[in-house]
Amino acid sequence: MRIPRWCMGLRRTYLVWPILLILLVGAALTALLPPAEDQGGLAVLGVLRRATSQKEKPAQGHHGDSTEGDHKFTIIIQTYNRTDILLKILNHYQAVPHLQQIIIVWNNVGEQTPLKLWNSLGPHPVPVVFKEQTSNRMRNRLQPFPEIDTDAVLMLDDDTLVSVPDISFAFSVWKQFPDQIVGFVPRKHVSTPGGVYSYGSFELQDPEMAGGDKYSMVLIGAAFFHHRYLQLFQDQPQAVHALVDETQNCDDIAMNFAVAQYLRKPFQSIGSINKPSGVFVKPVDLRNLEKEASSGYQGMWHRPEHLLQRSYCLNRLTQIYGFMPLCFSNLMVSQFGFPSYANHKTRG
Repeated sequence: MRIPRWCMGLRRTYLVWPILLILLVGAALTALLPPAEDQGGLAVLGVLRRATSQKEKPAQGHHGDSTEGDHKFTIIIQTYNRTDILLKILNHYQAVPHLQQIIIVWNNVGEQTPLKLWNSLGPHPVPVVFKEQTSNRMRNRLQPFPEIDTDAVLMLDDDTLVSVPDISFAFSVWKQFPDQIVGFVPRKHVSTPGGVYSYGSFELQDPEMAGGDKYSMVLIGAAFFHHRYLQLFQDQPQAVHALVDETQNCDDIAMNFAVAQYLRKPFQSIGSINKPSGVFVKPVDLRNLEKEASSGYQGMWHRPEHLLQRSYCLNRLTQIYGFMPLCFSNLMVSQFGFPSYANHKTRG
């Protein structure tokens, strides 16, 4: 039995319209998707960030419009007696996208750097610059080195290994919050009824079992910040520098104080509106390699007086500045979902 020609045409018409409808719906949904760079809910962050006045940003007076420095970053690593794991770390970070150079702050005073050994293992895609120091001071890493020609700086401890995806994601978050410290290690200050502050850790908690936690600092041992904050730290009162030298500690707390104080300035004329010094990015793979170091040198956090010193620094810095500039946040940005509120049920 033959199907009439007009029936065949009708069947084709019924097939074409659903296909066209599917294509139109697909095109409409594609147009609504955020750009590829706005992964993990960063489109939402971008809208929030761009709504803030440009005068807040320390990035005024960039190197130029759309320069290479806007799209790359510099790693700064201060090292002391950990040459063995330093070479492993340098090799790891060679694979990081958008990394322009690595600056090694060499605190082994009087000892030769491993630059020749490193170069003999080359060639390397990312150049490494060694900055030899005349003294082993904690705050040596917070210098505005002339070699830095990128807006973003990623500061890392010499025993910290952060995965490439974590670094790339955190860099994209920093571009939404260039006036804050964007990093992987949050901490907080705890006040007592007597007006004394103590140093505390940030605990991720199950929102179904507890109310969650807040942080007031993002430590710079694994964090992005604008390179101008290096000069900001240099411009702090001499008493701040003396405190860091006295304790050989607390330069990361002092940086959070400096940034928090800086971020208060745009709001002084309209009231006491505070802004957190940092934004917490939840890492997927962040490792401590201290146990792999053959030198046997242990980090300062092993010292029994470490936490006492950091509590002391909180109170001393509050005296120097005349007030407590740190304020709390519970914003947590994760690669696997939209920005959340650090395991809080509510935003309160």
